[in-house]
Amino acid sequence: MSMDRDVQQPQTDMAANALKNVVVVGGSYVGKAAAKELANLLPSSHRVILIEPHTHFHHLFAFPRFAILPSHEHKAFIPYTSLFSSSSSSSSSPSSHLILPAKVLSLSTSPRSGNLLTLDRPVPFPSSLSSSPLEKTTKIPFDFLLCATGTRLSPPGTSPHDTKPLSISFLQSFQNAIVHPETKHVVIVGGGAVGVQMACDLKELYPAKRVTLVHSRQQLMPVYHERLSEIIKERFAELGVETVLGKRAVVPPEEGGWPLPVPGEEGKKKMEVRLVDGSVVEGDAVVQATGQEANNQFLVGLEEKEEEKGRVINPRNGFVKVKPTMQFADERFSNFMFAVGDIADSGAHKAARPGMVQAAVAARNVVKLIDGGKQVEDLESVEVQPAAIHLTLGLTKNIIFRNPNAAAGQIEPTYTLKDDGSADMGVDRLWVMNGIKVNGPQEYHL
Repeated sequence: MSMDRDVQQPQTDMAANALKNVVVVGGSYVGKAAAKELANLLPSSHRVILIEPHTHFHHLFAFPRFAILPSHEHKAFIPYTSLFSSSSSSSSSPSSHLILPAKVLSLSTSPRSGNLLTLDRPVPFPSSLSSSPLEKTTKIPFDFLLCATGTRLSPPGTSPHDTKPLSISFLQSFQNAIVHPETKHVVIVGGGAVGVQMACDLKELYPAKRVTLVHSRQQLMPVYHERLSEIIKERFAELGVETVLGKRAVVPPEEGGWPLPVPGEEGKKKMEVRLVDGSVVEGDAVVQATGQEANNQFLVGLEEKEEEKGRVINPRNGFVKVKPTMQFADERFSNFMFAVGDIADSGAHKAARPGMVQAAVAARNVVKLIDGGKQVEDLESVEVQPAAIHLTLGLTKNIIFRNPNAAAGQIEPTYTLKDDGSADMGVDRLWVMNGIKVNGPQEYHL
């Protein structure tokens, strides 16, 4: 990777009349929110470029359910086409903003070529005020960058595919394997939100199936106050979900962990979950719901030299070191690069809601930097709040849970148990939030 180590200011080699680029890398919940906020705030001299390999927004919160409940999976993939249509900015035209369907491979900065992102595929890119596109390119210049790449989850908490048809087929493959009558016992490895929600849904939808959840600790969802674990265990007891707690599973080294069973396959053997104590849990299907890995690959070149190690990426967890303003903590890049959401080592819990707050603050800080306010006191900071979650505990039952705020002297959590959910998790609201009003069932296939 080519890089000038003294560069701290945004520079590009674009023509004087060209729009300046504010690039958001990653189009999930937080990246999408950042792009929309920027579109509302940027002056006419700047445009938003959202770079996201998926052709559609992936409503990941619904994946665990739609992977076991047929007929709704297509609703989880929402077009990006109307993302900027509701931009309220009076100075930056919605038509100037771009969505590039690609993955960022690397980043480089130098006085000669400016700040450049290298993509994994060529994309049409108009580099000036003219609407005429250049030939396809893999090099995208930028003046400011917001990294919102998040984390990699285990399937079915995510899809390995970029297109809607393939992603739908991916969820359907889970349905075929899990729902099939041959699958009498499902073992779920991981006691986080994905594992808990899948266990509840499975047992409610298919009460005749045996469901066992394996978790390395005695407390489920240990990021939260132990009262949440108690509530989940009470719900498991109601539904008949079995648990194996305090024993870590040995995940197979193969990518993807345990393979899905093939319905109707002759001579099929039970699948095994081996635990570190030597014991084994057998089942007809195993769902891995463990761990999150930081999507930081395109940033590793910022630490090529030995003395740079750990300046950008926290070596303990892989997340990007940030200031409370969401700027990169590394002063080489703090004036033009931000990280928000799960990828940011901000001290906040990994969830969409705090990430969206960070996205809004980062967007406003970008505008302040554009306006020339480069002093720390000119920029907004994000105050880390206690961890909170809206968690489903079956098709209709759910809980809104918030950890106690120790800074305010709280010692007990606050929570509300509800029974107002729906099978498709109210996914129509997400379509509306993405600027798409669905007038009929067929439009969910867009």
